[in-house]
Amino acid sequence: MAIEDEQATGAAQGGGQARPDLIRGVARGAAPAPLSILDLATVGEGYTPGEALAATTELARTAESLGYHRFWVAEHHGMPGVASSTPAVLLAHLGAHTRTLRLGSGGVMLPNHAPLAIAEQFGLLEALHPGRVDLGLGRAPGTDPATVRALRRGITEDPEDFPRQLSELTHFLDGDFPDGHPYARLTAVPRSQTRPPVWLLGSSGFSARLAGRLGLPFAFAHHFSAANTVPALDLYRSTFRPSAVLDEPYALIGVGAVAADSTAEARRLAMSGALAMLRLRRGTPGLVPTPEQAASHPYSQAEADFLDSWLGNVVLGSPGEVADGLEALRKRTGADELMVTSNIHGHEARIRSYALIAEAYGLG
Repeated sequence: MAIEDEQATGAAQGGGQARPDLIRGVARGAAPAPLSILDLATVGEGYTPGEALAATTELARTAESLGYHRFWVAEHHGMPGVASSTPAVLLAHLGAHTRTLRLGSGGVMLPNHAPLAIAEQFGLLEALHPGRVDLGLGRAPGTDPATVRALRRGITEDPEDFPRQLSELTHFLDGDFPDGHPYARLTAVPRSQTRPPVWLLGSSGFSARLAGRLGLPFAFAHHFSAANTVPALDLYRSTFRPSAVLDEPYALIGVGAVAADSTAEARRLAMSGALAMLRLRRGTPGLVPTPEQAASHPYSQAEADFLDSWLGNVVLGSPGEVADGLEALRKRTGADELMVTSNIHGHEARIRSYALIAEAYGLG
């Protein structure tokens, strides 16, 4: 189905039920733009998944008290260092331990699931935590090919037919399949009077263009696709059509960021996440290594080049340096909102990094 398909467009726009006030961030205190968090429930060396999830819960409570706007978790599979395999389950838990923080998926990989199942999961989340839930959708598998086959066993739909899957999902969310549709009599239960805002996530031009044509908010993965950020946002804005959800574009970018007492300490901490990414790219994912393991790793020249390139896109340093770097990135990209992620070893170091960033950035 082409992205111009009017039925898909009408469905994804959602009849105005997404409440634009919940999509647009509200700047707090002296912050130049809303600041949010993407968390992967990072499992580091020496920690259990249970300890990682407890740390994520503590981080969500801390983020709420610090003035962060959203707290998203992402779907990943087959990665020992990531415990957020099922966003809906984790979001239900986080919602029970917070009061005002917006919670969402950054994202759910829609081709891995039946659209009805996602409509039910997020309808339930909206019923549990009304007005606080975002449904961010991606089309990548979030894992390796073998795990994809296991995940999608029994799903006969074409995973590349993302616009049609999105259309079906939003019809389920809104309960407005047209007469004569095979699913016209089906209802996604529970279904609240309102539904979570739908976001499209991406690291290339496909989702940018689709989000623009459908008038949906767009989140771009700058933290692992920095070279494509500006072209993708330009494409999103140039193709944007006003909708019942938004009358103008709203773009968020994910940013790797690490703050510490000094630039050297921030880089030392960031090395653990960089080595974890190197291992993932080599097809050998594992627990997030300690800074000591990252410092003593025998890097080849190619590996050292990869780390330098990766860390070059992480905003790291003292709190003031990180705040200045985030603001420079916001101005360069024109992003309406920044979503920082600190993929580093050690729960205390991670929480402290977010606290230092919040204070330096001016969250209230």
